[in-house]
Order: sequence, then C-alpha cells, then structure tokens
Amino acid sequence: VRLEEFGGALVQAGGSLRLSCTASGDTFSPSFMAWFRQAPGKEREFVAAIRWSGGHTYYADSVKDRFRISRAKAERTQYLQMDVLEPDDTAIYYCASGRGILSTVRQATAYTTWGQGTQVTVSS
Repeated sequence: VRLEEFGGALVQAGGSLRLSCTASGDTFSPSFMAWFRQAPGKEREFVAAIRWSGGHTYYADSVKDRFRISRAKAERTQYLQMDVLEPDDTAIYYCASGRGILSTVRQATAYTTWGQGTQVTVSS
C-alpha cells in the first residue's frame, strides 16, 4: 500500500486549506488513518485521526476547534480540512495508516504506512 498526500500550499493566516491522502496498491483495511505534522527543528506530532470503519474522530487539542478529519472509504481517501490557519500550523503534513488500537491512536509508532508529506506554510 502507498499513501500520497495532496493539497499543501502557502496560505495567509486565517485562511483555509484542504489536504487529501489517497491509498493505492493492495487491499486496504486499516483500523485508523491519521495526520501528523513536523515543523522545522521539532518532533513529529499528532494532528488528527479517524477510525476507518466507524468514522470516529480524534484531534490534538491545538487543532480540535479548527481542523476536521474525514474519509471517503470507497475512494480510499482521507481529508483534513484546516480552517483559521495560524503561523504555528506551518509544517510538513504526513498521512499515515495503521492497524493499531484506540489507546495508541495518537502515537506515530502505531502507524505502519506513511506518505511522503506535503508542505503547509502559513504566513503572518
């Protein structure tokens, strides 16, 4: 399975972006899909996750009122709608999938397949 992200761009603070991530390859049946991000000089951090079958969502506190994760199972695609973007949201955003359990949904180690990342830059 390969994951590929789309949608990264340069945007002004207060603006919006929508990222997408599509899976290709063999049978795709993750437990969760997620978005992580990594800013320069910082560690990769959890942004949001979605349970693939039921659609339950989970967010980092820093984004929960501004970002929304969703998925289209038939298209094997997940999305991250990002609103009211802030300069601190600047990072490379990574799509991930895995068959972990709920207690590990915010841990990068729970995900076995990653995309190459897409750059999001928010100017002040």
